[in-house]
Amino acid sequence: MSTPARYDFDTVIDRRGTWCVQWDGVADRFGVDGLLPFTISDMDFETAPEVLSALRSRLEHGVLGYTTWQQDDFLSAVAHWYATRYGTRIDTGRLVYGPSVLNQLSQLLRMWTAEGEGVVVHTPTYDGFRKAVVGLGRELRGVPVGDAAALERELARADAKVLVLCSPHNPTGRVWTEAELRATAALARRHGVAVISDEIHADFVHEGYTHVPYARVAGDERWAVITSASKSFNFPALTGSYGLIGDPVDHAEYLRRMETAEGLASPAVLSLTAHIAAYREGVAWLDEVRAYTAGNLAMVGERLETDFPELGWVPPQAGYLAWIDLRPLGVDDEALQRVLIEREKVAIMPGAVYGAPGFVRLNVGCARSKAEAGVEALVRGIRAVRA
Repeated sequence: MSTPARYDFDTVIDRRGTWCVQWDGVADRFGVDGLLPFTISDMDFETAPEVLSALRSRLEHGVLGYTTWQQDDFLSAVAHWYATRYGTRIDTGRLVYGPSVLNQLSQLLRMWTAEGEGVVVHTPTYDGFRKAVVGLGRELRGVPVGDAAALERELARADAKVLVLCSPHNPTGRVWTEAELRATAALARRHGVAVISDEIHADFVHEGYTHVPYARVAGDERWAVITSASKSFNFPALTGSYGLIGDPVDHAEYLRRMETAEGLASPAVLSLTAHIAAYREGVAWLDEVRAYTAGNLAMVGERLETDFPELGWVPPQAGYLAWIDLRPLGVDDEALQRVLIEREKVAIMPGAVYGAPGFVRLNVGCARSKAEAGVEALVRGIRAVRA
């Protein structure tokens, strides 16, 4: 007998006119206003009511002065989450804070690399990684997901300094096994390469798979974890992320840079409030929204199987992003995007954004009715360009 839902994810919430990137900023990427968007990876759901309640209480205090993250309420909440969610004990003395995961990535790249040196990523690649690496004048070097031989070749290059590990992987939704992560750590150690593990999608690992924090497998190699509750609990607009840095000297240097060169000693108090509430009180909401989006992904799979069984598409191991390989259908990317935008009036991310022409990425972190509208529009668009 199934447990009754505690939270409502079916009701569509109008996000238009809220300065929302996904809805109000759609013309910036697609050139047309008013499209139904399935794009940037945030969800259309309200955050957990427990988080909203904590935010209201903090606002009612009325004083929003400078704040510290180095206090027990925050540190113990993070440690509690790792212990209860991942069965992993962390050293809170290794924790750091930042305004965003990508900002933390940039800071670590500045610490551990010089211009022109190599930064290895798995392909296809989240476009934020590409922008950060290339924008800092480092050389982006891609290896296909799952290609261990290619990974070792790239890490073995003399000027390869950092591996950016996306765990779970965006956009494919791949969950790395503990054996794979231990092998990666060993390779990094052998070749003197630092590992930066972006684990912001970790809380959305689906049934049958397990997220293993890199902190559990890391050894003597230089390493860091960067993450945030903002993806899981849908409050990226509050800003705020945190991480773990393995080496005490690197940890101290990161904090020095953030507090001096970056002037970021005081974090956003509402982000701290949201993180603490999410990690202490939000687990039921998270489990329910994860199950709901898994249902959306299953629906996408069933719909694609009906019309295009040759795709053999299966839902990802993590996340709410349907990464769909259309190459078996011989679909022209540009023609499909024209049909989706001009005829179907939907915005669906083309795979070329992530270095993978022939794919699309469909965000189904939304009400089931919207997800159904998106996959139906995609099916019609594919049919149109194949006619």
